[in-house]
Amino acid sequence: MIQTTRRLAVLALACTAATLSFAQSKSGEIRIAHIYSKTGPLEAYGKQTQTGLMMGLNHATGGTMTVGGKKIVVIEKDDQGKPDLGKSLLAAAYSDDKADLAIGPTSSGVALALLPVAEEYRKILLVEPAVADSITGDKWNKYIFRTGRNSSQDAISNAVALDKPGTVIATLAQDYAFGRDGVKAFKDAIKTAKLVHEEYLPTNTTDFTAGAQRLIDKLKDQPGRKVIFIIWAGAGNPFKIADLDLKRYGIEIATGGNILPAMANYKNFPGMEGATYYYFGIPKNPVNEALVAEHYKQFKSPPDFFTAGGFSSAMAVVTALKKTNGDTKTDTLIKTMEGMSFETPKGTMTFRKEDHQAMQSMYHFKIKVDPAFPWGVPELVREIKPEEMNVPIRNKR
Repeated sequence: MIQTTRRLAVLALACTAATLSFAQSKSGEIRIAHIYSKTGPLEAYGKQTQTGLMMGLNHATGGTMTVGGKKIVVIEKDDQGKPDLGKSLLAAAYSDDKADLAIGPTSSGVALALLPVAEEYRKILLVEPAVADSITGDKWNKYIFRTGRNSSQDAISNAVALDKPGTVIATLAQDYAFGRDGVKAFKDAIKTAKLVHEEYLPTNTTDFTAGAQRLIDKLKDQPGRKVIFIIWAGAGNPFKIADLDLKRYGIEIATGGNILPAMANYKNFPGMEGATYYYFGIPKNPVNEALVAEHYKQFKSPPDFFTAGGFSSAMAVVTALKKTNGDTKTDTLIKTMEGMSFETPKGTMTFRKEDHQAMQSMYHFKIKVDPAFPWGVPELVREIKPEEMNVPIRNKR
């Protein structure tokens, strides 16, 4: 009996020592969980974000990966684009992995599932690149910040290109949070043009014929300029609707920016207008120059749409941590980040105090076909600056 008691006592001391050792080993670290679609329908976007995040952390820390004497440790979690899985992974990151804060996810649907987890654990979730307005709108809580653009920023900037007198528009979007929030924001931003139809299709759509026919039927007899505005992410090629000979009905296609492989389709639409979050050849600033140079060095190719987003999220986090000298207490970070400006590949961004949405520039473009590039090149028409966009505050704070 005495020996058993001694064994238990020794075991208890060993467990305590191990726990203390774990805690001490982590005290010199800043632990960041990255929840993203490493696999799944948005895999391409997720991988770009991860690449940009790691490049950004390296750049922002001058290659040391430390802030305030603490080593930055990134913990990767693959949500596969599944909301329930993402929710459990974020909870595990905060509780089991002792993450100080988290970045991600890729999908708007997953992001909406993560918001209450951040609130439950009282830790920051920096949303990048999920877009739905509701993330920093009616589903928002004070632990949520976002470097990625929201649906309203997408919509308002695209309205700059399309909202003209005598223009009639129909929308084609995916039937989930990203698509529906995007169309709603676009409708709110349109003041002069006329919106006559909204077409929503499943995210896994490959045959666009039926949807395209409904769009044609709504537009073909309309007077004036006729435009189908596409809001689409991930798999599927909605530009196949052009196969139905839209020109015969005088119908144009318009859309926002996208990743370079998807923009190969843009080569078929010279002169197409829209607005984009990022294209590597547009912003002129030292951070973008550093990103482009490093990406060419590592991959022999330019950085893409979501690479810039991951880089921006890293710049935001390191800027905040430098201001706190490595202090990761949530309340301290929130106070630091509210209203904070930081440099990104797109220039200066600022977290709006009311909803923690990053105010940022967008870019009105027109597609040019250049044989040197396998994609349609978005030539800058003009930079749409943050102060030009009346981005609604949609939360209940």
